[in-house]
Amino acid sequence: MTQIRTLLIGTAMTAFAATAAVAQTSQPVQPIQPAAGVNTQAQLQAQTPGADVAPAAPAAQGVQPVTPPPTRLTAPGSADPLVQKREANAKASAEYRASKKASKAELKQQQKAAKSEYTEQVRDAKINMKADKQAASNEMKMNMQGQAGAQTDGGEVKH
Repeated sequence: MTQIRTLLIGTAMTAFAATAAVAQTSQPVQPIQPAAGVNTQAQLQAQTPGADVAPAAPAAQGVQPVTPPPTRLTAPGSADPLVQKREANAKASAEYRASKKASKAELKQQQKAAKSEYTEQVRDAKINMKADKQAASNEMKMNMQGQAGAQTDGGEVKH
């Protein structure tokens, strides 16, 4: 007997919760504007609060379905100072992050430009060093050839 009672109570509670959930989520019936040449009896049925069945195809009857306007999920402004502080902090934080991101991008661009300039300078320095070595080598060869020519002429070479 107690099992049947608990089963019935559980079923009643479930049914009550389901109807409460449906009542909270259902949209209130909005009156539809009568259009010219439209059956007003079908509109009256849609306007009555006890009518569970809507007309099968309102677009077929020439009536456009009514869509509710979009709603804002946040309040426009609160008088609570803590809420205002939180919103101001969130706004300041977002601005700071955007500024930081822009600064970081600018820094990366500057570093990239500096690196490319540095590599160009290094490349030019290597080319200059190679040219200097080649010039020194050529000069030394010329000096050696000049000394060799002097020795063959019978000149004395002092070391």
